[in-house]
Amino acid sequence: MLVIGADLVEAMVAHARADHPDEACGVIAGPEGSDRPERFIPMVNAARSPTFYEFDSGEQLRLWREMDAADEEPVVIYHSHTATEAYPSRTDVSFASEPNAHYVLISTRDPERHDLRSYRIIDGVVTEEPVEIVAAHSESVDA
Repeated sequence: MLVIGADLVEAMVAHARADHPDEACGVIAGPEGSDRPERFIPMVNAARSPTFYEFDSGEQLRLWREMDAADEEPVVIYHSHTATEAYPSRTDVSFASEPNAHYVLISTRDPERHDLRSYRIIDGVVTEEPVEIVAAHSESVDA
């Protein structure tokens, strides 16, 4: 189960809406081994595509080094689907390389509402998990 602050959910949805019609992507870091998403980090979709996302390799390398130095890990890796449901595509599954991460998808195909779902993706196997949205988290939101 993914337990996440309402402020972090709002930040992911706002990022997805802002980047629409291109897919948005990013990370929410948390203390290593804690499974607690705390620090929101929106990333650039280097693909700039409505059907695909790709972290900028330099930005990703810097972020992974920063998380490593701070004893953090990517607790949530999120991206949006702009024209399809919030379910991992074959490409999403093939690029899922963080077995401890929650892979959150936000569908922005409906301009009036969003659909947010979370998955574990391990060795190509996709498992949907419940999402519990709790009161806003007190940590800062990078933007």
